[in-house]
Amino acid sequence: MMNFKGKLAHKFAESPLLQLRLPAWRSRLMALVILGCFGVLLGRSFYLQILNTDFLQEKGESRYRRDLEVSASRGRIADRNGDVLAISTPMKSVWAIPADARLTPQQLRELATLLELDGKELSRKLASEKSFIFLQRQIPPDVADKVAALKLPGIGQNKEYRRYYPTGEMTAHMVGFTGVDDKGLEGVELAYQSQLLGRAGSRSVIKDRRGQIVEDVGSIKPPQDGKDIRLALDAKIQYLAYSQLKQAIIDNKAKAGGAVVIDAKTGEILALANWPTYNPNNREHLSGAQLRNRAVTDTFEPGSTLKPFTIALALESGKVRFDTIINCAPGKLTIGNATISDAHPHGALTVAQVIQKSSNVGAAKIAATMTPQQMGEMFDAAGFGQISRLGFPGEVGGRVRPWKHWRPIEQATMSYGHGISVSLMQLARAYSVFARDGDLIPLTLTRSDALPLTGTPVFSQQTAREVRAMLEMAVQAGGTAPKAQIPGYRVAGKTGTAHKLEGGQYANKYVSSFVGFAPASDPRLIVAIMIDEPGGLKHFGGDVAGPVFAGVMGGALRTLGIPPDAPLQVAQTPAAKEKL
Repeated sequence: MMNFKGKLAHKFAESPLLQLRLPAWRSRLMALVILGCFGVLLGRSFYLQILNTDFLQEKGESRYRRDLEVSASRGRIADRNGDVLAISTPMKSVWAIPADARLTPQQLRELATLLELDGKELSRKLASEKSFIFLQRQIPPDVADKVAALKLPGIGQNKEYRRYYPTGEMTAHMVGFTGVDDKGLEGVELAYQSQLLGRAGSRSVIKDRRGQIVEDVGSIKPPQDGKDIRLALDAKIQYLAYSQLKQAIIDNKAKAGGAVVIDAKTGEILALANWPTYNPNNREHLSGAQLRNRAVTDTFEPGSTLKPFTIALALESGKVRFDTIINCAPGKLTIGNATISDAHPHGALTVAQVIQKSSNVGAAKIAATMTPQQMGEMFDAAGFGQISRLGFPGEVGGRVRPWKHWRPIEQATMSYGHGISVSLMQLARAYSVFARDGDLIPLTLTRSDALPLTGTPVFSQQTAREVRAMLEMAVQAGGTAPKAQIPGYRVAGKTGTAHKLEGGQYANKYVSSFVGFAPASDPRLIVAIMIDEPGGLKHFGGDVAGPVFAGVMGGALRTLGIPPDAPLQVAQTPAAKEKL
């Protein structure tokens, strides 16, 4: 029996089914391949863990390390004396990593209440697929501390800054304001954006599995704060311009207005005010009218304030002299099918009296002695039709039609400021040719410690001084602006009263203006005033804008300590009516 079993086992072992069909070298090859694969894996593991650890380190750190932005402080804006007009105050922003922010309903309600957000809006933000989101920007530090006390997973905070304007609406149109991202949107904040804006830095932190920061690894790139800006503006003179303008708008029931004060020696803008205005610290309920920087963005027909330029050109070209007689009777002048008239008829006037009495007929007759090309080139040389290049957003250059297309009636009306548009800033700058010795100077928003400027010649010294004497007559007894007189100072200036255009037609609405300088013996300041649509009983520039000029100029001269150049007593004379 045992023998039988042994034979059977022998036959089974020799069965063809159990014989090796593959060659012996194949099995050896497979063994070598498997060993080779293990060798590659060991080599790759050695490379990643010993020789090159960056890859695994990066993958690991991405699960617990975050690079956070560190805000830079925006540069301060100060007036010429160092008084702060705009400064950045520390605030906090609350952010979230949505993947880690797993909050309970109770935590959601508490967070929404502190951030003053709707619960649904907060839930929507936390459901975002983004890796990083802001939940609320620029919240007060005490609120941020309450949020931090909740110790919510995936919720963190950054330090940032919010712009604060100590002088509020008084300097709003000059300084402007920034948005929530700390970028300038108006005024100097926008004009000097590249200098004021600093460069944000970054820091690296380690967070736990709940998203809480457990370690500050260190700074990657330190923040660079923005540069400070020192404006030419004088806060005291700015307050004078702002308060005087505001009161004039109220007293005359006017729609709007603007005021500009310029240093005639340096071209520095010492004040720029507009009404209506706004509070840059609270801009929740603003209209476009409040934001408009009317002194540089709005244009108007300057009216009689342009007559001195026509007279100066005629003097310069030798067409008339200071005492040349111009027959203005009977107070009307017909050119083609149009008639020019004076508000009050005059007879024979000297050229100086044409300015003093503000005769349209006299100005038109003097303009007729010159060619359109001469007048057009003079307007261009005086800066009309060109922007002042201050960098203000929306700055305009006004409109002067090409002289080649002027008709005789257009040349006549432009001689007394109709058919041409200017901005208040343009007009103030143009008057520097009379406040100085005939040269036009560039303007600057920032303080200049350089020597007095040398401008671009427009008129000769003799012409500028003769026109200056005429402008001084306009403020004296018998002139159109005795209300612009200032006790103790000689004043020179010109009134303007122009109808407003509506739908291509002149309406029964006015723009009243006055531009002048003082002391007339050695002009230091130029002040330009514009009142839009005075709705009271008066609308002439001498009655409406003249007193504002006197208040601003008188206060500014005393603020700067400019010595008087005239007796303190002002002659009491009845106000003369301003001509159109």
